[in-house]
Amino acid sequence: MSETATPKQIQGRTGPWEIVLGLEIHAQVSSNAKLFSGAAVGFGAGPNEQVSLVDAAMPGMLPVINRHCVEQAIKAGLGLKAQINLKSRFARKNYFYPDLPQGYQISQFDEPIVGEGEVLVERDDGSTFAVRIERLHLEQDAGKSLHDQDPNFTYVDLNRAGTALMEIVSRPDMRSSDEAAAYVKKVRTILIYLGACDGDMEKGNLRADVNVSVCRPGDYEKYRETGSFKHLGTRCEIKNVNSFRFMQQAIEYEARRQIEIIEDGGKVDQETRLFDPNKGETRSLRSKEEAHDYRYFPDPDLLPLVLDPAWVKEIEGRLPELPDAKKARFQSQYGLSAYDAGVLIAEQAKADFYEAAAKGRDAKLVANWVTNDLAARLTAAGQEISDSPIGPAAIAELVQLIEEGVISSKIAKDVFERMWAGEGAASEIVEKQGLKQVSDTGALETIIDDLIAANPGQAAAVKDKPQAIGWFVGQVMKATQGKANPGVINQLLKAKLGL
Repeated sequence: MSETATPKQIQGRTGPWEIVLGLEIHAQVSSNAKLFSGAAVGFGAGPNEQVSLVDAAMPGMLPVINRHCVEQAIKAGLGLKAQINLKSRFARKNYFYPDLPQGYQISQFDEPIVGEGEVLVERDDGSTFAVRIERLHLEQDAGKSLHDQDPNFTYVDLNRAGTALMEIVSRPDMRSSDEAAAYVKKVRTILIYLGACDGDMEKGNLRADVNVSVCRPGDYEKYRETGSFKHLGTRCEIKNVNSFRFMQQAIEYEARRQIEIIEDGGKVDQETRLFDPNKGETRSLRSKEEAHDYRYFPDPDLLPLVLDPAWVKEIEGRLPELPDAKKARFQSQYGLSAYDAGVLIAEQAKADFYEAAAKGRDAKLVANWVTNDLAARLTAAGQEISDSPIGPAAIAELVQLIEEGVISSKIAKDVFERMWAGEGAASEIVEKQGLKQVSDTGALETIIDDLIAANPGQAAAVKDKPQAIGWFVGQVMKATQGKANPGVINQLLKAKLGL
């Protein structure tokens, strides 16, 4: 179990290279109102229908901090095992875009609400690595410029302007595109469990800026020893990636692009780039600004944010069970493997569904049905588990019929498909279709006696080769159309064949 990232080596013309990645995750705070105004927050409203005078930067309008957004940031910080700063300050970050009516963004600079933390991330093979969190700060989102509404004009929609964002900044602790995607998935899961962000990447409610650089093997270790960035290559920032697949593609392309530039004798420019998913490549957006380019200064309209330690403690006491703790409990309470527990807790809705179905039932069997048959059906239908036509109680009933020997696991597959098709509850289907297992020993004995009498050579061979009993089991199942109880068949066969 590794707790450091594993470098991915890329072979260049002049030797091997390694990728170094740091991420800035922008998560929209789950709130009914914006960060500094009472304007509504929501997806799907018409253009400029959710804009207050503060959001539109009308003269004389003053921002007022939204206490709920502050609480959400504290919850997120605690969930990321990070330092909560009892005193923080908002600053003005100055830049000029048509969709930023103030001419500056209210953000946090050198005094963020959340300081250093750490996230333990799991790879597909079950090993883990730690990603250090540098900071989490609150800031307001900008509006949106629309360039495709008119051939001559750019339209501006300020619905998003002023919406509260949490920016979670990591250290450059990831060494491959897979690790970067796994890290974002983990942070997203934590935020959803906390209720601090809904994690909807399609709507842009969670997106990431990816800082990519390359270095020679051994240089990253020097950076970790000294803390000096001079050992690492020049980084480029890929803005606003809102898909795990696109993130991985963008990283792979950008790393190779930088390697080619360096190996051709060129120099990588520090810049901001965009990923074009249609072409599978990144393209330059603008040269990367440094902090001094934004001319940060404390916002004169907002007092420093001072938190009551008792309030922070009270918020901590209300935190829900988080993914790592839930995974450990699923393993100990339900006897699940690390893999199955990890699959189930990856989505809060799936974990809740599983627990509701597993109550009083064979927990491992329930896990198999939820992670395999049900998951496959939902994926094929493009549905989330929260929309499943088969609920937890229905899965529990199906598993109960298997446990009690009413139906076999094989017949249960057919019952499940009929349940999915809307034919009713498991017990109704079994009754209606006559699918109950045959456990009547008298009926089964007759079939077995006839089989042995008709196949004396096979029966004799079983004594020398006990595994040959499987042939007889198969024949009995065939004769009963798969309805015979396999356990009862085996018992009777062993008695009849002298095993």
